[in-house]
Amino acid sequence: MSDSPAPNPAAHPSRPPWKTALVWLERVVTAGLLVFVAVRFGPQLGALLGVGSRSDEVPSYELVTLSADTIRSSDLAGRVVVVNFWATWCPPCRLEMPSLQKLHERRAADGVVVLGFSTDVGGDEGVRAFLAKRGITYPVGKATSEHQRAFGGIQGIPTTFVLDRGGRVRHRVVGYFTPPAMNAAVSRLLEEAAPPAP
Repeated sequence: MSDSPAPNPAAHPSRPPWKTALVWLERVVTAGLLVFVAVRFGPQLGALLGVGSRSDEVPSYELVTLSADTIRSSDLAGRVVVVNFWATWCPPCRLEMPSLQKLHERRAADGVVVLGFSTDVGGDEGVRAFLAKRGITYPVGKATSEHQRAFGGIQGIPTTFVLDRGGRVRHRVVGYFTPPAMNAAVSRLLEEAAPPAP
């Protein structure tokens, strides 16, 4: 016979239903937060570490800049291209533009091209004034629906694409693109050999 005492039902009352519901609610909220963090910061981590960055998507586009120059994707073969969809009214866009400008200034000679696709509606004057005030000198043009389709649709802004020397989309970041992740992605793609000419 065992000497252990018989269980006392009064010592361990069953958990009230509201406590069980609260535990499950906490689990659902925690799972939701984890999914949010993975979706929001996963692309940043991928750009920083170079994971999950293989793609065969090669967008074809033609951007007419605010200074009336035409930049075609076919002209950028062999370069690493950073394409940024943005708007003047977007706070995260404003926050990341200095990083894009620094990237343009410091890495253009290495073969990096930064392109801004403004999603602002209306005339160009407001966009020009906005860029001049902030000292933005990389090429910027107005985004069209064709541009957005070429990149698989734009779900929110800012949205930034980093294309390798072959024009393939290697990274896509929706929201603010942190400078360390952006710079790491660009530096890594610059080290890759350019694909052979067709």
